[in-house]
Amino acid sequence: MSGPLTGYRLIEIAGIGPGPMAAMMLGDMGADIIRVDRTKTHVMDRFSEPKFNVHGRSRRSISVDLQKPEGTEVVLRLAAKADGMMEPFRPGVAERLGIGPDVCLARNPKLVYGRMTGWGQEGPLAKVAGHDQNYIALTGALHAIGRKGQKPVPPLNLVGDFGGGGMLLAFGMVCGLLESQKSGKGQVVDAAMVDGTALLLGGIFGMNGAGLWNDREHETNMLDGGAPFYDTYETSDGKYVSIGAIEPQFYAILIDKLGLKNETLPGQHDRAQWPAMKVKFEGLFKQKTRDEWCAIMEGTDICFAPILTMTEAPHHAAAKARNAYIDVGGFAQPAPAPRFSRTKEAIQGPAPKRGVDTDSVLAEAGFSSAEIAELKKAEIIGPIG
Repeated sequence: MSGPLTGYRLIEIAGIGPGPMAAMMLGDMGADIIRVDRTKTHVMDRFSEPKFNVHGRSRRSISVDLQKPEGTEVVLRLAAKADGMMEPFRPGVAERLGIGPDVCLARNPKLVYGRMTGWGQEGPLAKVAGHDQNYIALTGALHAIGRKGQKPVPPLNLVGDFGGGGMLLAFGMVCGLLESQKSGKGQVVDAAMVDGTALLLGGIFGMNGAGLWNDREHETNMLDGGAPFYDTYETSDGKYVSIGAIEPQFYAILIDKLGLKNETLPGQHDRAQWPAMKVKFEGLFKQKTRDEWCAIMEGTDICFAPILTMTEAPHHAAAKARNAYIDVGGFAQPAPAPRFSRTKEAIQGPAPKRGVDTDSVLAEAGFSSAEIAELKKAEIIGPIG
C-alpha cells in the first residue's frame, strides 16, 4: 500500500449505500478497512459475486454475530487498536448492540467514530426509515429536478446516498483523523444525508436568496433545463448530447457550430425567448447523429459532451487517457479518486467474501488461536460466506 492514508486502520460496521462508499474511498487511499459483516446471509449480500460490489472493494472482511455479547467484545477489542470506526445504524442501535461511541471511546479515547444516517442523530425524524429520495426531497433538491409540467425525477441515488452521504462521511472521517493527530483525542462524526445534500445545494440556495432562481416551476432556470444553452438534445440516431454554453464566448461558438451565426437571434439571456430557441435547437440537433455532432463540437469551448451509457463511458478517449476506469475482477469500474502525485492511490482488491479475513484480522488484534477456535465453536464468528 502507498496511498495517503496508509497506516490508518478503520473498522466498518457493514451497511448499504453511503457507508460502504465512504469506506471504499478511504480504502482506495490506503487505509486498512476491516468490514464487520453479519455471520449469516443478509439483504446486503445482493450481488451474485462479491467482485461486482464496487463499493465493497479495498477492505478486508470478518463476520461477527453482534447479537451476542461475545461478538460485541470482538468489535470492541478491534476498536481499541483502530484509528476510526464507522457505523450505519439508526440512532440508538449501535448503543443497543453495545458498540456505541461512549463504549468505544472508553476503550480507545483517540478513536474517530463516524455515524452515517439519513436524518441525523436527533430531531423528529431521526429514528424513522428512509431512502435517498426521501432525504433529498426534504432539502429541496428533488423538487428542483424534473421537466416542466412533470413530476420530480429521482437522480438515481447519487445525491443523497453518495454525494450527500458517503462523500460527507469520508470527508468527516479524514477531518477527525487529522484533528486527532493534534489533540490526541477522538470524537463522534455525525454525517447525515440531509445535511450533505443541503451543502450540495448551497450555490442554488444562494441564487434563490438573490431572486435569481424560480423554485416553483421546472425548466425556468439556467441550470434546470430552462435555458436552451444548458440542456440535453436528441440526435437523429436516437442518442443524446449535452450542451453547457453558459459564458457568452462559449455561446457564440455554439451558435456558429449550429449554423446560426448569420441569423438574427434574441439575446442569450432573453428568458421569454428560451422556449422558442429550444425548439430551434431541438430541430437542428435532430439533423445529425451523435457521432456527427461529436465531430463538429467535441474539443471546442462550447462545453459539449455526448451522453454516454455506463457501458460506453470507459471507452471514451478522455476516459482512456486518464485511466478513469480500470479492470478489477474482469469488468470495468471507476478508478480511485482524487489522484496523488507521490502517495499513489490504488484499489486494494475487489470486495472480499463475507468473513474471509476473520482469522487473520483477529490474530493481528491479539486474539490467540484458542480464542479464535472458541469463538468459531460458539458461532460468534462465522464461516466464509
